[in-house]
Amino acid sequence: MQYTKLGRSGLKVSRLCLGTMNFGPVTEEADAHAIMDAAHEHGINFFDTANDYGRHTGKGRTEEIIGTWFAKGGGRRERTVLATKVYAPMGDWPNEGGLSALNIRRGLEASLRRLKTDHIDLYQFHHIDRSAPWDEIWEAMEVARLQGKILYAGSSNFAGWHIAQAQEAARRRNFLGLVSEQSFYNLFTRDIEREVIPAAESYGIGILPWSPLNQGLLGGVVRAEKEGRRRLEGRAAAALAKHRPQIERYEELAAELGHEPGEIALAWLLHQPAVTAPIVGPRTLEQLGSALRALDASLDAATLERLDAIFPGYKASPEGYAW
Repeated sequence: MQYTKLGRSGLKVSRLCLGTMNFGPVTEEADAHAIMDAAHEHGINFFDTANDYGRHTGKGRTEEIIGTWFAKGGGRRERTVLATKVYAPMGDWPNEGGLSALNIRRGLEASLRRLKTDHIDLYQFHHIDRSAPWDEIWEAMEVARLQGKILYAGSSNFAGWHIAQAQEAARRRNFLGLVSEQSFYNLFTRDIEREVIPAAESYGIGILPWSPLNQGLLGGVVRAEKEGRRRLEGRAAAALAKHRPQIERYEELAAELGHEPGEIALAWLLHQPAVTAPIVGPRTLEQLGSALRALDASLDAATLERLDAIFPGYKASPEGYAW
């Protein structure tokens, strides 16, 4: 396994981050435990979750599954850099969502109970809260850090100016601020190259791409469809219909390189300087194995240019739309 620093922090994390959103709704607890054990065996030390993951099995269920895995002992918690999130409503009453000091405190305590741990290594804001002032947010995080309940702070789904706003507020308080940003980023969807990535690089913030296969569109969907192994529905089906020529060219290039399409999508992200670790969300051990093989896929400059030709990206603003 390859390791790198999380943003400008001194924390070392694996180049792949294990996403756990499928644990509970899709992957049964025993299978989720097996996937986490296998991740450790292969050197993945960075796990990501959120307080509201669980969907129809109940919000918080995913954290509970991770907590029962930690409770098995054997150094599982000690070897894991644990990331979770706060923001999404966990109930119908006021103050059960958002980034108020009250919800940060309550959300953190509830996550700690479900995860059966005494601290969160990376506590992340799942979304921007436009109604909560940054002085309030950072004061709540400072208290949690002084209590030893969190170590680092991160964001998710922030715009570039949200990152700047957060960091300048933290700087005024002599607080470390954000060390990571989770964004929707992959070969197919590259909008964050305009402003989010430049802001993150300027402030020393590591990018953690979620949905690195763009909801499966970069995972060999055309071939699977032809072989009768998969049939897309809804927005994914509409996206495939609209972009089929691009995706077919992409899958042909992957075959030429001798890798599965999903492996090339992850390898491309690993070649992006701003990216710390793509978040992979395997439903099975087989899918975890495919993600791990991406670490061995080396893409030369010519291949990266061919991928850019299929899925054009963006220049940083303002050059991306002006002179």
